[in-house]
Amino acid sequence: MVGQPRIALFIDGANLYATTKTLGFDIDYKRLLKEFQGRGNLVRAFYYTALVEDQEYSSIRPLIDWLDYNGYRVVTKPTKEFVDSTGRRKVKGNMDIELAIDALELSPYIDHMVLFSGDGDFRSLVEAMQRRGVRVSVISTISTQPPMVADELRRQADEFIDISTLIGKIGRDPNERPPRALGENADRMDRPRLAQNGGLERRYGIRQIGSEDDVPGT
Repeated sequence: MVGQPRIALFIDGANLYATTKTLGFDIDYKRLLKEFQGRGNLVRAFYYTALVEDQEYSSIRPLIDWLDYNGYRVVTKPTKEFVDSTGRRKVKGNMDIELAIDALELSPYIDHMVLFSGDGDFRSLVEAMQRRGVRVSVISTISTQPPMVADELRRQADEFIDISTLIGKIGRDPNERPPRALGENADRMDRPRLAQNGGLERRYGIRQIGSEDDVPGT
């Protein structure tokens, strides 16, 4: 991996799900990880999602568990319920702040940020990462009407990749089973080992020079 760009993936789970649902395909997260491991030194792959508390069963839980054991760093927080001005009950679960903080703290250790989201609120984050010398690619789509990516985010990015062009590389075969829940050992891998010294090392599992134990996703 010497000389290859250090890459980190930041996946806005809710936004990516809405995008792929609109395009009519499912992500194969094992293939997605492999695709970007082949593009450089993949330092970390983050997946962000809010979870509804007090549910006996959450349809997203098997996916979250699978990701957590197969090379992804999953970041979650509980949703919040509130009543709007019309008296309607709504659920809020925004992960923008968590994603932005992780990206900024990780910026000294990466060369390339890949953001899976079309949310225009991330434009300022993209600009901040660029000021720190990090190249930013945004992955969403303009193949839908309306486009799933905000124009200001697309303009700010160093590179925009329409996810529809990646379906053959990261899409799941409709005939295949989705990732199985924890406990079915055929698809289970060991949890990534993290470095034992330093706050950022403990949190992000950043690979240390000369260390063979802290390769993300192993």
